[in-house]
Amino acid sequence: MIALLTRDLKLAVRAGGGFGLGLAFFLIVVILVPFSVGPESVLLSRIAPGILWLGALLACLLSLDRILALDWEDGTLDLVATSPLPLEGVVAVKSLAHWITTGLPLVIAAPVFGLLLNLPAPGYVWLILSLAVGTPALSVVGTFGAALTVGLKRGGLLLSLLVLPLYVPTLIFGAELARRGAEGQATTTPLLMLAGITFGAIALLPFASALVLRINLR
Repeated sequence: MIALLTRDLKLAVRAGGGFGLGLAFFLIVVILVPFSVGPESVLLSRIAPGILWLGALLACLLSLDRILALDWEDGTLDLVATSPLPLEGVVAVKSLAHWITTGLPLVIAAPVFGLLLNLPAPGYVWLILSLAVGTPALSVVGTFGAALTVGLKRGGLLLSLLVLPLYVPTLIFGAELARRGAEGQATTTPLLMLAGITFGAIALLPFASALVLRINLR
């Protein structure tokens, strides 16, 4: 499993779906928002948590089609499916690799981008916490969507349409957690809901993804 994780990390970076692409897209979103809503610092402070979470979500969405597509094209996915490794574990490792190359850099860079949107000082800790708790769910759900569309020609658009509705609960509670933290309000409820979504996705979706892959590989 460690060798598979190392391989996926190297492939993600070499294929252009790694650290740089997600961060660049995240930065573009953050820079364009003040141009579209105006430079008012009060308004930017109020909408900063939602904009940062939306930018992180869209940045994660960019590289979803690369999670399984490269292995499908070169036949690696067939070999892995027939190997002694459990397919559920393989899917979980690919989700982890996607999070390390896409989600983790966004978590680290989010405070810097928060400065551009005048995020209130108390909100930085909660922004990092919300992204750290919520972005793993984005990777796991995205892997499930990639398993559904693997092998389809031009499946990237279909993948986005399938995954975006599943991302909505994570977006709602993640942005709400960051907003409440920035405003000094109670954060227990959105934190528990966000953690529940993430842990539920991690516990269930690898099995669903493996089942879908077995069907697609027949």
